[in-house]
Amino acid sequence: MANKIRTRFAPSPTGRMHVGNLRTALYAYLITRHEGGDFILRIEDTDQERYMEGAVDIIYRTLAMTGLTHDEGPDKDGGCGPYVQSERQKAGIYLKYAKELIEKGEAYYCFCDKERLESLHQTVGDKEVAMYDKHCLHLSPEEIEANLAAGKPWVIRQNIPNEGTTTFHDEIYGDITVPNAELDDMILIKSDGYPTYNFANVVDDHLMGITHVVRGNEYLSSSPKYTRLYEAFGWKEPIYVHCPLITDENHQKLSKRSGHSSYEDLIEQGFLNEAVVNFVALLGWSPEDNQEIMSLEELIRKFDYHHINKSPAVFDMTKLRWMNGEYIKAMDEEAYLEKALPVVRSVVTRDVDVVKIADLMKTRIEVFPEIAEAIDFFEELPEYDVSMYTHKKMKTNTENSLEVLNDILPRLEAWEDYSMDGLKEMVSSYVAEKELKNGRVLWPLRTAVSGKQMTPGGAYEIMEILGKDESLRRIRLGIEKLKEATE
Repeated sequence: MANKIRTRFAPSPTGRMHVGNLRTALYAYLITRHEGGDFILRIEDTDQERYMEGAVDIIYRTLAMTGLTHDEGPDKDGGCGPYVQSERQKAGIYLKYAKELIEKGEAYYCFCDKERLESLHQTVGDKEVAMYDKHCLHLSPEEIEANLAAGKPWVIRQNIPNEGTTTFHDEIYGDITVPNAELDDMILIKSDGYPTYNFANVVDDHLMGITHVVRGNEYLSSSPKYTRLYEAFGWKEPIYVHCPLITDENHQKLSKRSGHSSYEDLIEQGFLNEAVVNFVALLGWSPEDNQEIMSLEELIRKFDYHHINKSPAVFDMTKLRWMNGEYIKAMDEEAYLEKALPVVRSVVTRDVDVVKIADLMKTRIEVFPEIAEAIDFFEELPEYDVSMYTHKKMKTNTENSLEVLNDILPRLEAWEDYSMDGLKEMVSSYVAEKELKNGRVLWPLRTAVSGKQMTPGGAYEIMEILGKDESLRRIRLGIEKLKEATE
């Protein structure tokens, strides 16, 4: 097991998966797949107060949708189970190792009550800190036994020396040295019998043979305590890869209030799985060739964690939207229509070719919900201002637009072939005959049939979809509008 790279994703089941957590999972997955190793899923549910019903399902669903398949986990026993921390706690794993540290003098029972602990709080700068004063470290074995026998509440604390320093190495940030005097004797086993996140992490990572630990750089400050634990046990430390902070465009930490801080938020907003994965991979890393659009297979091939940046990664919504648009353009017809048609049908209920409407939008959108706003005129001609008939470039205005529509209407009424090619043939012969520029005819036609400044497709596409009767009805309405305006 030791020669094989083993990474883990160890989420807490507390709700939707934050973009930062997804990036952690993705980087851990890419490191291990790049080297042909194992990717382990471990559920860290030791914080029972924050546990949310259904959150484990969200974790499984997100991993499945993003293609981050795990080799071992609660549903795939690879011989290192259980893979759920509450189950490991019930099996007595953490208490066993905490007691081992007590025997080595690296941990101790603490019986201090809440009042005493609160009296240790002190303000440093503008922050309130509480450093434990090792009060219970000096209890005699007899006092400890008496307290335990009396059922006095206890926790187990790590015994960190006050003198000297602790150094750990991170692949991104290099060697980091911290004075031991700054390290608190952190709790390993809480009064409810559950391990703290930090302690369970170290024990589980060792027992599961984890070689590379990927996590956010907010854990840098806890890492010296992990190093002390590894040294206390005499275990080999894993390779640490701390990822940079993810901020919003205003360089604030990406929060739930931003509305796009979780994977599910983004999917609900119409982003594609593949685009989200590709985008998240680039939050703090880029390949040597600076390629931006990459499939999961390409990411596996190119990913090198040594190229992760230290500086914060900005969640650039404009870039994500652009990337999503590129993925939409590249979708095959069937997959695209599966996503696009429900949006089209939610807007257009009349009997027209909805597939043609959807196809018009494929290269024009960045997210699927944008379709709705762009196609509403197919359902109903909106109220519009006749000033839209004026276009300097096309040399059109209300007067000559009225003239053109009046002139071409009888020909359109007599014409039967309302396919794009048929309409083009008819309008082209009219343009040639009248010696006009295309725009002089097509601009008023498109305005009359759409009532919009911007449309997906031109007059031919729109009229083909609307059909002869509806197109003519709208052109006649346009003529009426123009008549009223020019009288």
